[in-house]
Amino acid sequence: MRSRFRPDRQLSVRMVITMFLLGLLYVAFIAALVALLKSWILVVVVAAGLLAAQYWYSDKIALFAMHAHEVSAREQPHLHGVVDRLCATADMPKPRVAISQMGMPNAFATGRNPDHAVLCVTTGLLRRLETEELEGVIAHELSHVAHRDVAVITIASFLGVLAGLLVRFAFYSELFGGRRNDQNTALLLALIMAVSAVVYTISFLLIRALSRYRELAADRAAAMLTARPSALASALTKVSGDIARIPSEDLRTAQPFNAFFFTPALGDGATLFNLFSTHPSLERRLEQLAKISTELNQPR
Repeated sequence: MRSRFRPDRQLSVRMVITMFLLGLLYVAFIAALVALLKSWILVVVVAAGLLAAQYWYSDKIALFAMHAHEVSAREQPHLHGVVDRLCATADMPKPRVAISQMGMPNAFATGRNPDHAVLCVTTGLLRRLETEELEGVIAHELSHVAHRDVAVITIASFLGVLAGLLVRFAFYSELFGGRRNDQNTALLLALIMAVSAVVYTISFLLIRALSRYRELAADRAAAMLTARPSALASALTKVSGDIARIPSEDLRTAQPFNAFFFTPALGDGATLFNLFSTHPSLERRLEQLAKISTELNQPR
């Protein structure tokens, strides 16, 4: 079923290209591991199992990590009312709704497709935003679901997860315990770490390039659906400013999920890392929303 969110062909093209390049990288990574470990059954079974787990259970993993739980309409009538109105406007299935008991103001959507999606907001976000601002944020997250870029980011992040797990596995398991030659063991470990580092770096850059564009696409789609880009701009400004005052410990807990958040969990000094950010700058997002506002106010 097509939603009323405006399609974004550039986003679709970027997702296809990213998945194609990551697919090639994945095949090369698996081939390198098979050559190094000389056990294709072990490599394929572990890699396939992790990929399947991340794809099928990404929503449960994200909710668990963010200390979130699903809530009913009786528990959160206001939040459910906003989601209901926007889903009706967008003509899309309603996702499951969850609340995270975090003071950090943010929201994210996850799930493998629109029929198995979950939308999560933090209590910190609900306390800070007015209804129109909350609608802008929810519309932004629903557009991720409608455009299916949530699933793409979930799958795309798998390579980085696999590379990181493999390094830990090499250190803390008995994978190399049966080898008698210590020099050979050290060389094999070094090669695995080098391959993993290269794979992680490439996937890191590809995911962030896609993530920055998909955030702009979600801002555009949300602004057009609600016809209130100023409300979304207000929410962005408010949330970004408040996140800068969140304790560093809370930010570090949330940072692994930055690619899924409405705004990144970054504190002071984050501008040094804009090149590797999962989100475009606040100025870039506000500039785009201002242009959309001008377009909507022009006489037709």
